[in-house]
Amino acid sequence: MIELRKISAGYRGEPVLRDVDLVFPAGCVTVLLGPNGCGKSSILHLLCGMDVPHGGEVRRGSGLRISFVGQNTSGLCGSAAELIREKEIDESRFYSILNKLDVPKAQLERDLRLLSEGQRKKVLLAASLCEQAHLHVWDEPLNYIDVISRIQIEELLLRFRPTIVFVEHDKAFCEHVATRIVSMQKA
Repeated sequence: MIELRKISAGYRGEPVLRDVDLVFPAGCVTVLLGPNGCGKSSILHLLCGMDVPHGGEVRRGSGLRISFVGQNTSGLCGSAAELIREKEIDESRFYSILNKLDVPKAQLERDLRLLSEGQRKKVLLAASLCEQAHLHVWDEPLNYIDVISRIQIEELLLRFRPTIVFVEHDKAFCEHVATRIVSMQKA
């Protein structure tokens, strides 16, 4: 699906990745673990084709569609109906997932900026799961998420089994959903 070959990257003259080789095959749920500053988010951004100064090669499968959910929810605005149209997702599946995550449809009829951080994160995760993506890339999906919702998200991932690469600090969540753990160190 995606392969990273001899990837090196850094910020402000400090290396965060040095000669990293990784393959992300279809059907795998991969968690990137390691200390802050070791390049986990840089890898996620490279997978998504974001502008990260780097050396090496990123090889993507032809026609690969990626759904990205970042750490921050501040860009989420407008109505749920607009989000559904923008992302071209199945409305009933989207609302069904949000209902499972305890976000009632009535709350989604107003501007999404008015939701709590946790509710906005749930909206982004539900939308991602509904996208027709080959690969889901999530950067700290459990930010702002309570314990009950964490369990619900875990159940959704185990049920839907998407191909996903994510960074998360919740050890139990990672152990339950990941089929592959990539341990990273600082460069």
